[in-house]
Amino acid sequence: MITVDRERCASSGQCALAAPEVFAQDEEDGRVVLLDATASGDRVRRATTGCPTQAIRSD
Repeated sequence: MITVDRERCASSGQCALAAPEVFAQDEEDGRVVLLDATASGDRVRRATTGCPTQAIRSD
């Protein structure tokens, strides 16, 4: 299960680049939008570890 903390998000977009099928960026504020909370795999791990503010958690 993936969770995101939109308040912590710095709008860098690294998650959307790493896993565009799981993450997007809000068009108004640029913060992370979670598209699939049940996704897993290497791309999700890259997005999680690549988040500069650690706003993404994956179990």
